[in-house]
This record gives sequence, structure tokens and C-alpha cells, in this order.
Amino acid sequence: MLPADEVARHLGVEVDAGLAADEVVVRRRRHGPNRLPEPPPRPAWKRLLDQFSDFMILVLLAAALLSGVIGDLTDTLVILLIVALNAAIGFWQEWRADQALQALQRLATPHATVRREGGQVRVIETEQLVPGDVVLLEAGNFVPADLRLHDVARLRIDESALTGESVTVEKSHGHLSAEAEALGDRVNMAFKGTLVTHGRAAGVVVSTGEQTELGRVATLLGATESRATPLQRRLAAFGKRLSIVVLAICALVFAIGVLRGEPLLLMALTAVSLAVAAIPEALPAVVTVLLALGARRLVAVNALVRRLPSVETLGSVSVICSDKTGTLTLNRMQLRQHRAWDVPDDALWTALVLCNDAVAGADGWIGDPTETALLQAAQGAGLDVTALQRERPRRHEWPFDSDRKRMTTLHAHDGGWRAYVKGAPEAVLPRCGGAGDEPAAIAQDWAAQGMRVLAVAQRDGHADVVAVDADQFERGLTLVGLVGLIDPPRPEARAAVAECLAAGIRPVMITGDHPATALAIARDLGIATEGADSVLSGPGLAKLDDAALRDAAPKVSVYARMDPAQKIRVVQALQAHGLFVAMTGDGVNDAPALQQADIGVAMGKGGTDVAREASSLVLLDDNFATIVGAVREGRRIFDNIRKFIRYALTGNSGEIWVLFLAPLLGLPIPLLPIHILWVNLVTDGLPGLALASEPAERGVMRRPPRPPQESVFAHGLWQHALWVGLLIGGLCLGVQAWALGQEDGTGPKSHWQTLVFTVLTLAQMAHLLAIRSERDSLFTIGLASNRPLLGAVALTIALQLATIYVPWLQPVFRTQPLSAGELALCFGLAAIVFVAVELEKAWRRA
Repeated sequence: MLPADEVARHLGVEVDAGLAADEVVVRRRRHGPNRLPEPPPRPAWKRLLDQFSDFMILVLLAAALLSGVIGDLTDTLVILLIVALNAAIGFWQEWRADQALQALQRLATPHATVRREGGQVRVIETEQLVPGDVVLLEAGNFVPADLRLHDVARLRIDESALTGESVTVEKSHGHLSAEAEALGDRVNMAFKGTLVTHGRAAGVVVSTGEQTELGRVATLLGATESRATPLQRRLAAFGKRLSIVVLAICALVFAIGVLRGEPLLLMALTAVSLAVAAIPEALPAVVTVLLALGARRLVAVNALVRRLPSVETLGSVSVICSDKTGTLTLNRMQLRQHRAWDVPDDALWTALVLCNDAVAGADGWIGDPTETALLQAAQGAGLDVTALQRERPRRHEWPFDSDRKRMTTLHAHDGGWRAYVKGAPEAVLPRCGGAGDEPAAIAQDWAAQGMRVLAVAQRDGHADVVAVDADQFERGLTLVGLVGLIDPPRPEARAAVAECLAAGIRPVMITGDHPATALAIARDLGIATEGADSVLSGPGLAKLDDAALRDAAPKVSVYARMDPAQKIRVVQALQAHGLFVAMTGDGVNDAPALQQADIGVAMGKGGTDVAREASSLVLLDDNFATIVGAVREGRRIFDNIRKFIRYALTGNSGEIWVLFLAPLLGLPIPLLPIHILWVNLVTDGLPGLALASEPAERGVMRRPPRPPQESVFAHGLWQHALWVGLLIGGLCLGVQAWALGQEDGTGPKSHWQTLVFTVLTLAQMAHLLAIRSERDSLFTIGLASNRPLLGAVALTIALQLATIYVPWLQPVFRTQPLSAGELALCFGLAAIVFVAVELEKAWRRA
């Protein structure tokens, strides 16, 4: 294996400068995008063919064929046309769902930090990487390509995804012998798809896409996550049970009709058509569309859904555990106070510049907001930050980690070395000699004012430092000074917290900051109340056993100085009370807590790759108000899914009652197969899907969260479907009986079937308008508040009238024109359904 400098030279790149823009373009053309081989998309013809694979559709096609064989070509053509239209709608629904999910996947494209064009640091999509790019890695990043490392600082990588080894690998940049052929032995390489767990590094891309080690075994990693959500599975199981009942009813209708002397083919087609119309086989598929469209709409409120089930579960969130920095605050740190300790101010600024991981980017400083704020303050004090970093490079470093709560860098100084240490006061001050109690008191006072306080110390020496443990090295320090930074609350956070509380959702702050700082911000936002002892620190939590923490969890609103591992205990303690927890996180150590939470929420701007991988929701703006907006949107989506289920089951129930009760009441079969199929096509298509556009219910965020295990049929949904379906069936049978009793000069009115057909369609449209809200009247929410639905209803009514009044459609649908009075009667009977449902809602409001 070649040394790092020879690898860079072979790839034609200077590691300090990176590739030029024109060279990147050339190499991308030569090597292609940096992505793994993907299976080809399913052809459109296969998707279309799938629409005809349902058993009931196959039976219907067989019936159409039989009808053609015996000479009834009109029925054959009409049935085939309706089946084709139904397939087209199903194909369109699947296409829309796929488009929505693909749009989300594009938004979730991972990014990499690279050095290009004379050393400028840029963040780009990983697909744009080319061989020769210089990539910067830090803890929490997934390695975006195969890299030859040339600058390593305590780097450890989890390569289990590639090698199966669960132990992290310590990396170095040195030259290895040719014998190091096994992946696990190539410690100067970082491989695509592996995870940086500790430290940082820089490396040159040597392979991209399918040329990487991961690309060579991509077929082993090709398993894809199922898109079926828990709700879809519950609906599919319900549909199977309902199908058995419907098929039994269809068999009964068929038997009664044949016994009464009805034509065998007519009854067979009627039974099959009723089964096709009444069995909700499309319900899970439509729910996929609603969830996918809802997930795409969530992007509009800056929430990227990574797992579709989280859309349906957002409405159950009862606790939001949120980080403070950047989520509840602006994440724009500003230096508010500083004090040098027995040294000139310049010595403090020098320490803050050198013990700092922020770097100069094309548009300013890039790095942690606290560290960029320190560099800006030093620059404002007159230091040439870039020159100082260049003149005094690091010889060694111990990166920050959440256990030590500090970082240390080592630099040449006066023929020896000087180490600078920066971190939390309680982690640094006990290691400093001769400072007394005053620094701790000042730090406490600044923290009580809402500032984030850092202590800075140094240590000088001359002996060589070789692989010394950080805890041993960071002793005998001399205090250099204290700095206090302020990160003001986001302007919208206070209103978002108030909205949470009104919605029965409890906001909880979990932060690594000082308890006094955290409590001051929490009280300012309304998370904690004045005078209440509602803060628990990490050391205090460590002393509590699980039972004691469970007892304390409902009373604690602020957790400060939290170790990421302690977040899991907090989540478990809240879940033990039956609460549904959303947890935010951004670091590599937050991933277990994000997975433990019912909904893990990762930061899209400042978060690490591993946190995003572990989450089900990504905040594109790292804003607490976005979580609240996502919960509001999640409640709206679930409400609209319930409305669609209510609408579909009620319509199916009405059709079943009409055909099941007519023979029992001595009436002829009220509908022809073509009528049943037509009603199923025009009512279950656009009107039902238009419910996805229904605005949120009034007061959607002033009601308690939905219990996670609550059935989608709760709150009287199935009872509603039963009684309203019975009402629709009764109205249809009533108009049938009335028409059969009327004389038109030659006997009973010959167009009684047209009346039943029209009442059934219009009644379902009236029901659709009435259930746009589960509680509020249509006149309260406004007829035009959902224009797509209004348009779908108008189109359905127009199509229904066309089947009655367009001459060439009348023989196809076996209809006859209705008089103005008869049409008014149909609309009047449909209006009864609307009024009945509105009265039901009024009773619920009372």
C-alpha cells in the first residue's frame, strides 16, 4: 500500500487545497455518481398489470367474458371499461405515492464535508464526490466513499456494516506493509458506509460508487424496508374479515335472486359486482397514498419523514423531549462575558482560537456554533485567527467527548509544548491549581443569567507526549479564564411551547448545559414554572434507580448536564407512565435514545449522519416549533384517514343494505351490476382522495393526544358506518317501493332503477360533504374550504347526470331520463343523509 502523500500525488490532488471545480466536472463524467448500484425501477406495464391481479377483478373479467359469450356485448364492454378505469385510478394512486416517497428520499440525500478550490471547506451531496476529493470526517458521520486517510485525530470507526466486527477500529494514517490485505487490517483506510464513532480525520477519496468495498457487496445489503405501516396492516386484516362477511351476503343475495326466478347470469354478475364494490381491498393502498402525500406536505413545515408509520403516530405524541441549543434557541452563540485569569486578554483569545475545531469556509466559519462564536469574538478583539492557526498547528489532540466534557489540543511553544484545555467549568476547574473558589462562583452566577459558560486552561511541558490517556494528561492545569456565551431563545419557541401545553403535550428540555442556564431558558419559554424545583442534573440522575426516576419523571421539566446514555433512561421512565415520547438528538451518542423513543427526531442542519439514520423524523430547520407543526400536521393527516375510512365503509354499507334487504322485502333486485360498478368507481375515486386536502379540524391542537393503541374505528366510527349505511339503504329502497307503486299509464314506473341508482350516488356525495369535519358543521368550516373536494363532488354529480340524460349513455347504463320533480326528489332524499349526519355532529357537540 502506498504512503498517503503518494496516493494524493497519484490522484493529482494537493490535500491542503482539494480539487478545482473544472477538474471535479471531468472526474464526475469519468467515474459517474457516487452511489451504490440500484435495482431498476418496476416497469410501468408491470404496475399496470398488478391492478388486474386482484381476485375479485379477475372474477369480474370472467363474468364480462361470459356475458359476451352469451351475446350481451353491451354489458361486456361497459364492465371492461369500468375495470380499465378502476385500474387507471389504482395505477395513478400508486404512481403518486411513489413520486411522493421519491421526493422525500431525494430530500434525505446524505452530505459530506470536502475541501476544494484552494482549501475552501464545502458541504456537498455525497453523490457528487469524485476520486481525489479531500473529505473531512468527524464523530457521527457515515464515511461517504472509500478514503485513504492522511490526517487522523483519535479516529475510531464502526465497520460492522462491512466486516461484521462489532468492535470499533482505531485508525491511523501511517504506511502499511503489503501483507495488510484484509479489510479489518487496513487501518489507514475508511470505507464507505462505515460509521465514525470518535475523533476526526481527513482523507482522499480513492473509490466511489460501485468501485468501493461496499459497492462490491451491495447485493448483500439490498434488503429494503417494507412500506406497510401498522395502520395499513390493521386495515388489511379488517378488510379480510369484512370480505368473508360480504362474500357470505353476496352468496345469499345470489341464492335468493335465483330462487325468486331472476336470471342466473344477472344474479351472478350482481353478486360479483356487489363483492367488488363492498370489499374494501383498496383501503390499505389508498391509506398509502394519503400517508405519502401527507409526508410530502410535512416537508412544507420543514419536517422530513424518514419512516412512513411516523406520520400516523405523530398525533399520539404526549411528551416532546427537546434539546435546548439550536432547537429551542437560535443556535447563534454570542460572547456575552469573558474574564482572563491572571493573564492578558490576548492569552485567553489565543487559547480559544487554538483549542477550537471550527474552520474557515467559503462563507465564514464552519463548525459548532459555540466554537465559531469564539473565533468571531477573537477576531473582533484584533487577532488574526487564520494566521495564528497556521503558525501554531496542532501536534496532538484529545477531541471533545460527552464523558469528559472537555477537549485538549497540543502545540509547540518556547522549545517545548503547551496544551490548551476547554470545557465545562465543573470538568475543567477541579483540574486547575491555585484558582480558589471564585471561578466556580462566577461560572455559577453567569449560568444563572442564562449563559453557557466555558472554562479555559493550559499546561506547559517539554517531555515528549506519546499516547497518553486524556484523563491522565489533563491534570495540573493553570486556569486561563472563563467565557460566557448566550444563545437567545427562538422568537417562535415560546408560542410553540404554549401550543404544546394547550394540546396536552408536555415539553421537556434535555441538554448538556449547566442546570442554571437550562432552567433560566426553560422558565423564559414556559417549559418550567417560576419557583418550581423542576430541574434534574446528570449527576443527580445517576444516583436514582429506575423506580425513583420513574417517580420523578412526571415532575421534572428540565434535565441538565445529561450524558447521552442517560437520555435513554429518561425516555424509558416517561414511557413507563404510558406516555408517547418524541425525542430530539443530533450526536452519535443520541442514536440509542432516538431509537428508544416512540418518534426519534434528528437535526437536519447540525445533526450527525448516525442521528438521522436512527430517527423517524428530521427537522430541516432544527426548530422546536417545527416539531409542534409536524404534530399538528400528523393529527390532520390521521383525521383525514379516519374520514376516508368513515366515508368508504359507510358507502359500502349502504350498497350492501340495498341489495341484501330488497329480496327480503319482496322487492326486485334494485341495481344492475353496471350501476354497482359505476357507483363504486365514481364515489371511491377522486371524492375520497380529495379528503387528503381537508384542512385541520378547528381546535386540532386543543385536544389531548390520541392514545397509541386506540383503534382507527374508535369514537363511534363503525357505528356511524352501520347506521348511516342503513339510512342510505332505506332511502334507496323507499324510493324503489314508491316508484313501483306509481302508475305511468302502462303499469309501474319503468325507470325505478334509475331513481335508486341516482339516490345512491347523490346520498354518498351528501355524506361526503357532511363528514368533512367530525364535529363542526359544514356551514361553520365553509363549503369552499376544500376546493379539490368540492370539485370532485361536482364532477361526480355531473357524471351521474350524464348517465341519465346523455342519450348514447342511457342504453349503456340502462337508465331513463328523470323529470325535474323526480330529480328534485333524489336530491331531497340525499339531503336527508346530510341533515342526519349534521344532527349527529350537533348531538356530539352538545
